[in-house]
Amino acid sequence: MEVPKNCRVVVIGAGIAGTSVAYHLTALGWSDVVVLDQGPLFKTGGSTSHAPGLVFVANFSKVMSLFAQYTTELYKSLQLNGEPVWHGVGGIEIAWTLNRLEDLKRKTDVGKAWGIETYLLGKDEARKKIPLLSDQIYGAMYTPADGIAEPYKAAEAMGRTAMERGARFFGSIKVTDIHVTNGEVAGVETDRGTISTENIVCAAGIWGPLVGRMAGVALPLQPMRHQFALTEPIPEMAGEGLQYRHPILRHQDRAMYFRQEGKSYIIGSYDHEPLLVKPDDILSHEAAPIMPSLMEWSEDAFVNAMISTGKVLPPLKDLKLTDKVNGMFLFTPDGMPVLGESPSVKGFWSAEAVWITHAGGVGKAVAEWMVQGESDMDLREADISRFHTHQLTDQYVKIRGIQQYREVYDIIHPQQPIGEPRDIRLLPYHDRLKELGACFVEDNGWERPQWFKTNRHLLNELPGPGGERTGWEAQHWSAVIGAEHRAVRQRVGLFDLTPFAKFRIIGHGSLSFLEYICSNKIDRAVGTIIYTSMLTPKGGIKCDLTVTRISQDEFLIVTGGGTSGHDKAWIRKHMPADGSVQLSDETDQWSCIGVWGPKARNLLEGATTNEISNSGFPYMTSQTITIEDIPTIAFRISYVGELGWELYVPKESGLKLWDTLWAAGKDLGVVAAGLGAFDSLRLEKGYRLWGSDIHTDYNPYEAGLGFTVSDDKPNFIGSEALTAVQKNGIKRKFSCMVLDDPSVVVLGKEPIWARNKVIGHVTSANYGYSVGSSIAYGYLNEGYWNPGTEVEISYFGTRHQATVRAEPLWDPNMKRIREE
Repeated sequence: MEVPKNCRVVVIGAGIAGTSVAYHLTALGWSDVVVLDQGPLFKTGGSTSHAPGLVFVANFSKVMSLFAQYTTELYKSLQLNGEPVWHGVGGIEIAWTLNRLEDLKRKTDVGKAWGIETYLLGKDEARKKIPLLSDQIYGAMYTPADGIAEPYKAAEAMGRTAMERGARFFGSIKVTDIHVTNGEVAGVETDRGTISTENIVCAAGIWGPLVGRMAGVALPLQPMRHQFALTEPIPEMAGEGLQYRHPILRHQDRAMYFRQEGKSYIIGSYDHEPLLVKPDDILSHEAAPIMPSLMEWSEDAFVNAMISTGKVLPPLKDLKLTDKVNGMFLFTPDGMPVLGESPSVKGFWSAEAVWITHAGGVGKAVAEWMVQGESDMDLREADISRFHTHQLTDQYVKIRGIQQYREVYDIIHPQQPIGEPRDIRLLPYHDRLKELGACFVEDNGWERPQWFKTNRHLLNELPGPGGERTGWEAQHWSAVIGAEHRAVRQRVGLFDLTPFAKFRIIGHGSLSFLEYICSNKIDRAVGTIIYTSMLTPKGGIKCDLTVTRISQDEFLIVTGGGTSGHDKAWIRKHMPADGSVQLSDETDQWSCIGVWGPKARNLLEGATTNEISNSGFPYMTSQTITIEDIPTIAFRISYVGELGWELYVPKESGLKLWDTLWAAGKDLGVVAAGLGAFDSLRLEKGYRLWGSDIHTDYNPYEAGLGFTVSDDKPNFIGSEALTAVQKNGIKRKFSCMVLDDPSVVVLGKEPIWARNKVIGHVTSANYGYSVGSSIAYGYLNEGYWNPGTEVEISYFGTRHQATVRAEPLWDPNMKRIREE
């Protein structure tokens, strides 16, 4: 066929990701879809062409599990030439160590929390499902929904359906350039002509970095080599009559996977040092001996795999390998896909780092995003805008990609900080924190204190009830966190807040724009701090932030440092094109320190001559004050539930601000407090954390944030959806639970049980060192959210009694935070 001159969208890549996007775009009514591939259609020569096809549904990430759940259902519905592309044999993950067995208990719980049928099996039960297994295993997790997909057949089945709906596919065509005009996609240049279009979906897989480069978009993708092989027939399977009968198998303690292929087995291994490939070094289709994504086999890299295979599957010990594949696939800095519209080039969409397991769900999500403006799933963990500038550099992508490969099957603690690279972004007062014995963690490149070793003396000075940890929850934790917590409640603490994102919005159209994009009323007096949400059209909480009115047409937005790219992309996406609103990112221009605690006013009185009484400086207002000789923007606001201020100064004055505050608080018992105390304090107060407690899956009324929705302004984004919610009522509610046994501390993502069924999952949890209780929050359905309701929270397979409590547990009347 002749290449069209124009179309609505060009999908670059006809592998499993590209065909899935085309399939779902056409299902949503976009028929003017063109799909291009430099190789033969469907057998493109990319990762899809040689993928082993194992699909494991359960994942510690909810969105990845949702992707996989949808994908399995989609694959079940597909056929190619009357033959299925899916084989639902189930899946087993074995425990070769006791540590892995404990982790499988946790993973089984998480699966149930996400609505996945998961079971913990004993050794003999697992061997009944796979008789070849060694009797040295300790147990296994079994997931009936797992199975095997035939990747290129699934891709072709989706592609042909998309064609029937009007999409046009072109194979053996090279994309040579992408035209971008005024920051927007204008067209795709190929070796067979130019196609004008406003939308491109980059689904090029291992070639994705090259495609992104054509558009000026940095995609953080690192191609890696990965080996798997097929054994000769296994004598013990001589009587097998089915091509696929055994469940797929993961041996994560040795970074391996296996699956049956007739009377043989496929063996795959990550148990070797990563084998990197530069995208520019990938051979062309013409130059590649077989296909571009296949490399020369490395015997050395497979030695450990064969040793481990002989131990876990003894009948395979001395078998020869008949077919060997050294293919390529992608890793990202955080192991998640890269999805969505580029924040720098409008119309450039990414569907990259997509495995067979998740391709159906990814295609659906990206198509919904393009057609409807949002997906039915919350995509924050996979959003392309989540990356900071330093995370897009070649060196960072390489180092983190290597580590993701090494850790692909490791047991990772949710509080475990990354190893390298570190010290990328240092606070102005970093050396002062270091002198205080800060235990640093990495937070989006920043080195931030989790707790301080020099605060150990507080354990004796400020003893308190409970909070000790001994198990999994004790990793990356210290009892000092509780001491810092109590010091803030009883005295005053200094908190590092410099990583907060700060966006200045100016222009004569700023007020009307912010009224449109925010759920709360923004037209308040100058100096007012407004806590608000920004919502999706369906009413989900897209952003959680404060807006402070600086002057008539000037506003300062403060949001989380980790969400800065995400929130900025959302704001810019909706800014008017007439120039009436401008946004400047001032994150790196300002340092910020939080001063919180009952003695916060006493501390500030020793550092400033400005009036900071309750009447002179009311709660939720902002003023410019002078601390020593430093002009300081002061916000009277608190995220820990105590009297206090956020203090903003130019970054070059950050060190002096710290020193001044520290000196002023010396006689008051001031402490430096870390992120551990910060989280415990905010949870006692019931403050929500975006990304855990609130995101686009939830609306403000469900989240208990109805006060952030203004009743006297119409037509803001999401207002129509919220009107329907008000009319129909909410079906679930963000609820506080206290574990009956205060010695039990959970960490989040655990299933919540009632009447012997899972009714939700824990979104945030911590120990409340002031209230003396172990706290968990989650969304509960009507009939369960009332205070006094008894529920159970499963932690490593053991159910613990908990009781729903009225929230917040600390200072429910807001007396302390509004202290006069």
